Parts: sequence; structure tokens; C-alpha cells
Amino acid sequence: MTVHPKCPPPLDPQFIPAALWNRSFRQAVQDSPSEGLPLGIALEQPDGTVSVYETALLPEGDPESKQLNFRYVERLVKFLLWQRGGFRVYLGGDPDLSNQIAELYKADGARAFDTDFMGTKAYRQTFEIVVVETVGELPAANESVMSLGGHLDGCRIGFDLGGSDRKCAAVIDGDVVFSEEVEWDPYFQSDPQYHLDGIQHSLERAAEHLPRVDAIGGSAAGIYVHNEARVGSLFRGIPVDVFDSQVRRLFFGIQEKWGGVPFEIVNDGEVTALAGSMASGDTGVLGVAMGTSEAVGYVTPEGTITTWLNELAFAPIDYRVDAPADEWSGGVGVGAQYLCQQGVARLATPKRGFDFSEDVGFPERLKEVQKRTEAGDKISEQIFESIGRYFGYAVAHYADFYKIHQVLALGRVTSGRGGDILLREAKEVLKIEFPELAESICFRTPGEKEKRHGQAVAAASLPAIK
Repeated sequence: MTVHPKCPPPLDPQFIPAALWNRSFRQAVQDSPSEGLPLGIALEQPDGTVSVYETALLPEGDPESKQLNFRYVERLVKFLLWQRGGFRVYLGGDPDLSNQIAELYKADGARAFDTDFMGTKAYRQTFEIVVVETVGELPAANESVMSLGGHLDGCRIGFDLGGSDRKCAAVIDGDVVFSEEVEWDPYFQSDPQYHLDGIQHSLERAAEHLPRVDAIGGSAAGIYVHNEARVGSLFRGIPVDVFDSQVRRLFFGIQEKWGGVPFEIVNDGEVTALAGSMASGDTGVLGVAMGTSEAVGYVTPEGTITTWLNELAFAPIDYRVDAPADEWSGGVGVGAQYLCQQGVARLATPKRGFDFSEDVGFPERLKEVQKRTEAGDKISEQIFESIGRYFGYAVAHYADFYKIHQVLALGRVTSGRGGDILLREAKEVLKIEFPELAESICFRTPGEKEKRHGQAVAAASLPAIK
């Protein structure tokens, strides 16, 4: 399947946008004599939530069609798994192809990281792929949504735990009376006491500015189910047995220390989207935070939050076979290599004048690229042009799976002149390649007040005071 992007990233012209590849594939299916063979994918969560996605494949009359079908379904299953989540995946419509996909997701298969993450870690179940003959044999869709956030009454603390800093705010009836950002380095700390002490320190600092604490809300990278930490990149340095015994219910212990006040913690991407929705009054908001990694959240057009994972840092957006691989998950062509500090660092190579030593972290590399961009360095500008074009094509791909009215772009990568270049290029990609999306999707960045306080205030608004 050959695609020719009209807006290739200047520093990465081999990039194959998933949105264009999939459109070409779907057009080929539509042009086939039979108009395609039906295929369905259903993803089930332990609470009975089922999400169903239906599509069509090329008639398998030749080896090339089989190869294209496999590539399409393999990438699609991986995307849906990280977008929607599930411990059980049903594939119906093409048993032979489905069995090929199932082989990848065996415990020792090529997708072992995904299998372990979705099964043991995220949902605490044995992950499995169930192959059925027809689309009609798939379980019925049973989507679940929830109303969360928007509570601003009383004296509240909101916090956001990022990979390079943690933010905390004290809020009284919706007004921020204190906010603070503290640098920390949680990723490779092996002792959870480091995390606990840091969180507690921020909460205590905020509480000093309140007459009392009525509720606490927080956001962090990872998966949290009913306040229980299931998986979190913040805790990747902690051994599995220690995570299970000391981290999984970490936030229950923090809640107890604060007198059992109403307490909610959710994925940082969801709070990003919620903050954007609260600030703009809009719904159908896809929040994309380009920071240490890519964090994504979604507020539906109805103003609710789904039970989807929205972990698009691990979802593919580049379909070239030799795309860069994520160092943690091993995923090829996934968002974490393009839409965050890692993406900037990947493009800032020695041959382009960035001779960083190995001990220079991604945040410091980003700062140097941003500094040179402010000074008018052309290569640095091209780095942000490339990130912007990745972003534009990624948004077009995301629009195949979300109903989007507004894209809220934030995070350190979107700061300063580099961020302006990034957003300009993303909009241009939609205008040139996807004009129908350019008319229906608006890009927005938070204002200064929203940048400083928005995430923490939205987090503070999560719990209802009973």
C-alpha cells in the first residue's frame, strides 16, 4: 500500500501516516468487486463493558491482499487495545487471519508487553483473544460513560503528577489561592517512599493555604481503577512485588491520612481533556499533552468521560515497517516516539548539531532545542515543523476513532515559538490533506492562567463533596 503524504515531516520524510494508509486501504476495499469482507473487533473489560468496531477487508484472492489485510488488522487491533482497553478481544469474520493475530498476543508472542499490560497489570485478568467465525457472533456493544469533575464547591486540593514535575493547587469555591510546581524524578526510583513523600509534601504545602480540606483530586500518568493504581509509568522503577504491596493502594493510604475526605485520582489525559472542556465550555474535546510522554484524554460530545484507556502513547501512528520503537513497550511507530519530549530528542541528533551526552535527559534536550528555536535556528525550527506534521496526521487518524470538536494541545513541547510552529504545521496538514476535518476541528492551546492552574483545578473538581 503506497501512500504519498503531501506534507512530509522535513526531518523524517519516510514517515507513513496511519491516517493516509488506512484511507488508501479502505478505498481499495470499497473498489473491490465484493466491497470487502466484514470483520469485527470487540474489546471486553471486567465490568462487562464491551466496545465494538466493525470494518471490512480485501477479498483474499492473492498473497498481496492477505499481506495487506494482516497489516491493517494487526495495526488496528493494537490501536484499539490501547485506545479502548480490554482483557479479552474478540475477532470475527476471518478466522485464519484472526488466529494469526492471536499468535502475536500469546504470553511469549511479539506483543507480550501488550498482553501482560492489559491482562495482569491493567485488568488483573488473563488476557485472551477469542476467535469467532462471523461478525454476528461478537458480543453486543455495551459502552459505559461517567460524569466526573466540575465540582468547585468548598476547600479543595488538586494535584497532577508528571514525569518531570508535580503540580498542586489549593482551591476555594473555584478560586485558586495557591499553586506550585516542583521538579522531581519519579521514573526510575525503586523505593515508593520517594513518591509518597513527594505527593504528601505537595498536599501539605497546598493545605497551608486552606482553612480546611474538604476534598482532594489528582491526576497521574497510568491506569487507575477506583483509585487503585494498576499501571503507571511514574512507578516503572519499582519491582513488581513492591508495586503490588505498597503502590497499588497507595492513594487509599493518602486518603486515610487526610481524614477520609472525598478523593479521586484518574489518568492525567482525562483531566487534561476535562480542564479544556471546563475552560472553553466545549465538549467533544480531545486533550493531547506532549510532555515526558504523550498523554491523551477525551470528553465526549455529551460531556461525559468514557472507560476507555486513551493510552495513545502506545498506539501506532506511523506505518513504516522500520519505524522507531518505544524503549519501554517495544511498540513500533507509536505516539511516544513522535508527540512528546522523546520525539524532539529523537530528531535532535549529532549530525544536526545537537551533540548531547548520554546523561543529558529529554527535558534538558527539549530546552536546548527550544532555546535555539527562539534564536531563529533553522534546524531547530524544522524539528518543530516535523513534530507539528506528525501531530496533524495523528489528529486525522484519531478522528477515525473519536468524535472531535476541539483538540486541546498542551505540554512542554507546545511551549514558546516552537509550539507556535508545531500548531501551525498541524493545522496546515488538516487544511491540505483533510479539508473536511479542518472545517470541523479547532485547535486550542491553554491561556497562561489555564496553563498554570487548569490541570490542578480540574483535578480538584473531580470528587463530589457528600
